[in-house]
Amino acid sequence: MRLLVLGGTEFVGRAIVEDALARGWDVTVFHRGRHEAPEGVGVLHGDRTEEGGLTALATGEWDAVVDTWSDAPGAVTATARLLADRVGHYAYVSSRSVHGMPSAPGADESAPTVKPAPADEGDDYARAKRGGEVAAEEVFGDRALFVRAGLILGPYENIGRLPWWLNRIARGGPVLAPGPRDLPLQYIDARDLAAWTLGAVEEGSGGPYNLVSPSGHATMVELLEACREVTGSDAEFRWTDPRVIEAEGIRPWMDLPVWLPPGEMHETLHQGNVDRALATGLRCRPVIETVADTWAWLRSIGGEAPQRPDRPSLGLDPEVERRVLGL
Repeated sequence: MRLLVLGGTEFVGRAIVEDALARGWDVTVFHRGRHEAPEGVGVLHGDRTEEGGLTALATGEWDAVVDTWSDAPGAVTATARLLADRVGHYAYVSSRSVHGMPSAPGADESAPTVKPAPADEGDDYARAKRGGEVAAEEVFGDRALFVRAGLILGPYENIGRLPWWLNRIARGGPVLAPGPRDLPLQYIDARDLAAWTLGAVEEGSGGPYNLVSPSGHATMVELLEACREVTGSDAEFRWTDPRVIEAEGIRPWMDLPVWLPPGEMHETLHQGNVDRALATGLRCRPVIETVADTWAWLRSIGGEAPQRPDRPSLGLDPEVERRVLGL
């Protein structure tokens, strides 16, 4: 397979590139040059937000393209049109956010979606992703695949969720652990997303697929205990009622990454239907493997994960944690 990856140097894009190389595919990455491309790929440079930024893609043919774009959908439109006659299949890494928030627990791919963003607007993440789907479909039709990812974890994470928990638990001592302990989580390791996506590309699959683990693939306690095990920490988890946490002004998802208390938002982000992806080969590795490999990667780069400039820093202020725990 000849694969073109738009991006391919960070997190999900990098996981896709590494999986494709492991399969023996011929991989080309098109990116802005801000980060080093993985070894073994062809490299094209350009900025999709600038006039003439797609010039490097004016020639060349590929069996498939994978696009992880998450800004104004006009970039997807322009790229898809340019590649329409020279690429066989267009895989767009989208998001379950296109169904809006909150959405019903157990929602599958047929659930209503938000209105797509205009070509030049990218401020609303959900609408921008939906706009990207529409743009790809308008050009490629049933040759367009929409990978509607949920919460993504794993090595190369540049959002700060699992890296924050790992570093916090590695420091040890009393840790504010958000309850309930057995709260089910739904997430996808970026490498499992990559493996499924490339398999779907090979099969020529089209249309939307929710791409995340089954709900309860891990629980909150299993995630945090995995962090403690791989870091060798003496952390003591102080399991805290969600009502106490929210009364203290601590923000779910932001101050305590991954975690959402029982309720509408948990139902939206941790209780989606993934039957279609499971029926087409989705396999999700154990939580301990995701955590251990992320910790190994984090240590290999000095302990601090890269941070996407368009995303806020995550994590609980140590002073707030001590206050809530009465320390």
